[in-house]
Amino acid sequence: MLDVRQIAEEIVAREGGYVNDPDDPGGATNHGVTIGTLRRLGIDVNRDTRIDVADVKALTRAQAVEIYLEHYYKRPGIAALPEVLQASVFDMYVNAGGNAVKILQRLLTDMGYPCDPDGAIGPQTIRAAQMAYEAAPSHLADAYGIARRNYYYALADSRPASRKFARRRDGGKGGWILRAEEFISPKYHLTAAQHAARVAKWG
Repeated sequence: MLDVRQIAEEIVAREGGYVNDPDDPGGATNHGVTIGTLRRLGIDVNRDTRIDVADVKALTRAQAVEIYLEHYYKRPGIAALPEVLQASVFDMYVNAGGNAVKILQRLLTDMGYPCDPDGAIGPQTIRAAQMAYEAAPSHLADAYGIARRNYYYALADSRPASRKFARRRDGGKGGWILRAEEFISPKYHLTAAQHAARVAKWG
């Protein structure tokens, strides 16, 4: 497995540079770090006493990596999960915050290891994840990745403005789906036809 810093660097590369898409509820974003995140953490990148779009634009890749390591890996407690889950949960946490953990908690409950879907990694979740891993060591990462992919599709079902993140203009898999499938074994990737059938109701 890659070390956690390498994982963070890959997340930064995957997220890309500065964007301010009106359909993205996160608003102005650079290397995946939103203006809301900078404000919540009190990070004034350009040190002008204001945290605004200029700070988002000024954020470097190295600064983004450090933000991810501290606030999206260490503080949420992802290191306490089985190693096979860490990269995907970390990547998802950057993308969806506590929902990354809620997806895991619901999956673990469905697998017969109940835990409250509170979005926090505590003793109950750690224990349930370890038990699930011991029961299905070669399947847990794929199961989480598939649950994550389902989350993205469901989000796009309910929010039409987000559909462009799950389906490209040519009908192929959008960035959200491709991102989830990076953490799923190829044998569980959806075919183009399966993806098309899943999004057909979007029109």
